[in-house]
Amino acid sequence: MNLMSEFNLIDHPHRRYNPLNGEWILVSPHRAKRPWQGQVEKVVEDVRPKYDPKCYLCPGNERIGGHINPEYTEPFAFVNDFSSLLNDTPEGSWTDGELFKADSEQGICKVICFSPRHDLTIPQMEVDEIKPVIDLWQKEYNELGAIPFINYVQIFENKGSIMGCSNPHPHGQIWASKAIPVEPEKESIRQLAYFEKHGRTLLADYLDAELKKEVRLLASNDHFVALIPFWAVWPFEAMIVSRKQLQSIAQMNDAEKLALADIYKQLTVMYDNLFEVSFAYSAGIHQAPTDGKDHPEWHFHMHFYPPLLRSASVKKFMVGYEMLANPQRDITPELSAQRLRELPKVHYRLI
Repeated sequence: MNLMSEFNLIDHPHRRYNPLNGEWILVSPHRAKRPWQGQVEKVVEDVRPKYDPKCYLCPGNERIGGHINPEYTEPFAFVNDFSSLLNDTPEGSWTDGELFKADSEQGICKVICFSPRHDLTIPQMEVDEIKPVIDLWQKEYNELGAIPFINYVQIFENKGSIMGCSNPHPHGQIWASKAIPVEPEKESIRQLAYFEKHGRTLLADYLDAELKKEVRLLASNDHFVALIPFWAVWPFEAMIVSRKQLQSIAQMNDAEKLALADIYKQLTVMYDNLFEVSFAYSAGIHQAPTDGKDHPEWHFHMHFYPPLLRSASVKKFMVGYEMLANPQRDITPELSAQRLRELPKVHYRLI
């Protein structure tokens, strides 16, 4: 009996390949069928005021470093008072034999407040309120990327305390660095190899294939598609991909930025509605480096990595086998996409 002829992705353990970084994930769909006896209760949500006099990100308030925020009414960016990267780090390196190496690293870290309101998150904001966030991302990418020693601009958002977010005020960050970070560098290598072989971007071909299959699609508009990647690691991991082969946010016109705001809201509303909680995640944009070189291989996309697994209080962590050997998931990306697609499109607090 040839067992391989009976193999299928729905019932059997298998590995899935991620062409963006060249890595693999173990999928164990049979485990998702086992009874669940853990926690399923909802968490008590924190009800926040529109303005918090103790919040160092609210308009007009003093930050920990002594700076006073302006009375901003739209998205507001400032240099992080406790930056992980500094622009005046002297150049240099340190070695001690073949096994001990270190290089100095220069950079600039900024904080972006999405809204003056303390009580909102992206899924609770209107699309025309999110669009100025995209505008500011574009402005910062252009300005930071033009600095001679900045070779990569990483735009990201940590939402929720379990993702290390120290302040609930809606905000994100930008870390602009001299070195190209590890994850974008992996994607650069894989995308360049694909482009040189096919003359098309990897994500253009991947998106075309996903649009035909439809099983992992979540939402779409004229300029962007949200989907769960075939190789997703986190239970409800998602990715926003531009339909057009844009290398970076710098190339977006107003219609495209409005469309990105729209798909950003659609996806995060799905997340909040899944367990009727303000859904935690880390999200970030991957796009072309700002090293002065042409990067036709790059295709703009945004990753979302949420940790919630079965309810508002049950989370997935990378432990044991996943830390020592290989990432693993139980629920398949196809089932995750189906669950998210079937949710109401209106935020649960408005229903």
